[in-house]
Amino acid sequence: MPKLRVKLRVNGVEHEVEVGGGERLIDTLRNRLGLKSIKEGCSTGDCGTCTILMDGEPVNSCIILTVQANGREIMTLEGIGRPGNPHPLQITFAELAATQCGYCIPGIIMAAKSLLDRNPNPSREEVRWMLAGHLCRCTGYNRIVEAVLEAARILRTR
Repeated sequence: MPKLRVKLRVNGVEHEVEVGGGERLIDTLRNRLGLKSIKEGCSTGDCGTCTILMDGEPVNSCIILTVQANGREIMTLEGIGRPGNPHPLQITFAELAATQCGYCIPGIIMAAKSLLDRNPNPSREEVRWMLAGHLCRCTGYNRIVEAVLEAARILRTR
């Protein structure tokens, strides 16, 4: 099968990669670009673990082919904060102990970022709705909801 040249803008950096037509975006991001925050859970788009932002919208990278992302803006957890300057979501998840094993958290944070970008003052119900596509086997979700609401409060005061 011939290789296809794909251009991606990932976390603000332009990348050009050659991929087979069947290569998934999760594999390109993890294996070619070294972005290890993206985790694979179910491989069917059901658990939300691999959620990234594509053109600002949360998507499951395990069910998107890299060629479908050609020319798109991609953001991963590595792109929202930096050491010494973390995003408020990263801060509140840590401070409020909203994680246990942490495997699903990058995908949840990316979905939460999308929500807060669109709605800086979400209700508890809106945060829970955002979480509906994310499976976490370790927590009861309450601390995750609190962390998102606290991050929203911090972002509104900036």
